[in-house]
Amino acid sequence: MRIVKEQGLEAKVASVVEAAIEQAGYRLVRVRTSGLNGMTVQIMAERPDGTMTVEDCEAVSRAISPVLDVADPVDRAYHLEVSSPGIDRPLVRKSDFETWAGYLMKLETNRLIGERKRFRGKIVAVADDGIRIERDQPAYGEPASVEIPFDAIGEARLVLTDDLIAASLKADKAARKRRGETVEEDGADPH
Repeated sequence: MRIVKEQGLEAKVASVVEAAIEQAGYRLVRVRTSGLNGMTVQIMAERPDGTMTVEDCEAVSRAISPVLDVADPVDRAYHLEVSSPGIDRPLVRKSDFETWAGYLMKLETNRLIGERKRFRGKIVAVADDGIRIERDQPAYGEPASVEIPFDAIGEARLVLTDDLIAASLKADKAARKRRGETVEEDGADPH
C-alpha cells in the first residue's frame, strides 16, 4: 500500500489507473502531471520486484489507456508517459523505505517537523508509523537524527550515489535471474 499519495488531478488519475496497473501485474509508484507538450500525464510503475523494462512500460500503457479513455479524468488533451521509477526512485511504500534503508535520500514533509520541512540523510530505522533518518548535513544545533511519521511525508526520493547505483544494478541482476532471464556475469545485458 502506498503511503505517499498524490493530491488533486494526480490523485484522480491514480484512483482511475491503480487497479488496472495491479491487474496487469505491476504496482503504481506515482502519478505526475505537467504542462510539457501542452499536458503530460506521467505514470510511474514497477514490477513487484522493483524492476521495470521498456516492454513492461508498454504493457502498463496498454492496460491503462482504455481505462483512462472511459473515465476521462483529465479535462483536456494530454500525452501519456509510462516510466520506471529509475535508480533515484521515489519512496512511496513502507517496503521502499525498508528496502533502501542505509541509503541517502531527500524528503519533504507536508508539515513542520522540528521547525523544518526538508530533510536529507540515510534511512536508519523503519517502524510501523514512520522512519528515522540520520541527517548527513544537520545545521548547527540541530539533531543529527530525526523521526518522521509516514503521514507527514509529502515526497521522498533516493539521492543518486555510487553506492546506490551499485546496489540497484545488483538488485536488477538478481531479479532478472529469478525471472529466468540470461544475465552475463559482468552485469552486461546480453540482449
